[in-house]
Amino acid sequence: MRMLYPEAVTDQGVDRSSLRAILSLDPGAFKKIEEIVHPLVQQDRQGFVESHPTEICVFDIPLLFETGAEAGMDAVACVNVSREIQQQRVLERNTMSLDQFKQILLRQMPIAEKLTRSDYVIETDTLEHARTAVQDVLIDIERRLSDA
Repeated sequence: MRMLYPEAVTDQGVDRSSLRAILSLDPGAFKKIEEIVHPLVQQDRQGFVESHPTEICVFDIPLLFETGAEAGMDAVACVNVSREIQQQRVLERNTMSLDQFKQILLRQMPIAEKLTRSDYVIETDTLEHARTAVQDVLIDIERRLSDA
């Protein structure tokens, strides 16, 4: 099997620093990687659904709308927080620079569009606010299932 970017792979897996360097030098690398990864992720997601026959499955899909994966969902919940809090949380992880964070945001659909396309919005400004919103979403979904 031929590896696309073998220099970004170690015995422990993908070296994110090496991969970021590759992506910064070759903007076309994103598309190449996505063409390989996205079908595998979709296949894995389908396998999960088939092996977990429950009424409600929750998936965390960062590029849901960008990849068209919303078409396979019964409902979409989008998490939201102010750009300032989002940036603060990301930078506190010490896994990327401010410039890298901004580059990622440029590749994503604007949050305002994601929110309008979603069935539910979960504000994550505080843990309690997020917990309450998730519970409200589950209550509504369970109500819809019982009405069906």
